[in-house]
Amino acid sequence: MKRFLLTAFLCVSTVTTAAQAQSDKRKLTDRDDLYGWEAIGRLDVGTESYCTGTLIAQDLVLTAAHCALDKKTGNPYLPGEVTFRAGLSHDEALAEREVVQIVAHPDYRVNDPLTAASVRADVALMRLDSPIPHSVANPFALHDGRAQGREISIASYGRGRSEAITRERSCRILQRQQGLISFNCDITFGSSGSAILAKNGSRWQILSVVSAVGVDRRGKVGYGMELDDIVSELRAKLRSTAPKPKAAIRRLQVGADKSSSGAKFISSGGG
Repeated sequence: MKRFLLTAFLCVSTVTTAAQAQSDKRKLTDRDDLYGWEAIGRLDVGTESYCTGTLIAQDLVLTAAHCALDKKTGNPYLPGEVTFRAGLSHDEALAEREVVQIVAHPDYRVNDPLTAASVRADVALMRLDSPIPHSVANPFALHDGRAQGREISIASYGRGRSEAITRERSCRILQRQQGLISFNCDITFGSSGSAILAKNGSRWQILSVVSAVGVDRRGKVGYGMELDDIVSELRAKLRSTAPKPKAAIRRLQVGADKSSSGAKFISSGGG
């Protein structure tokens, strides 16, 4: 049944023609172009592959689970194996950080066949080694899910356009059903993990994450998941599994710091 549902989503006809989709895309290649989109970055996995990720906090990147798990082991990539390059344009990033912690949806299995269930679980969070200041990149907020209309936007890195963010200003939701969202945005390899953005007033906010793409006789159909409470659950798991800071012991000698008075207490952090 799940496999049938996914096939149905792949067979939905697209609304926009290829020529229209092409005219809606624009590369963001200079600082003015990037304004408001700095929180989107390329996730480089060594020198082998890349995906797209989006800052949702100064040190948290939202992406797809299949971008976060090593296909050989099925486990999250190790600290330092993935680099987030915010606002990357022609080998120059506004900020560059190593990923030090990864949590993927517990139901996602990297080598399982593509099904509706795998798309619904294809979400991961990555913690960066240090925060990126708001003055450099302002994180995107999550959408409440009740999008008005069907217009969405996507900005990503992809095969053939990996050197700069390419933004498709307007594409459309085709269908929302049983935790899946299908859409007609022009995505390709490397677009995986990018945010599907919907308007909330004048602001674009994250509605979903690009998981995969299919092709029917009329063109491409992409699909992602309803985020619901997934991100808050992954945040909680990040906190609970974060490496504990190493305690530092500071030794005090008798008679040291004679100018101060009162008892001295030494914290576990050495402060």
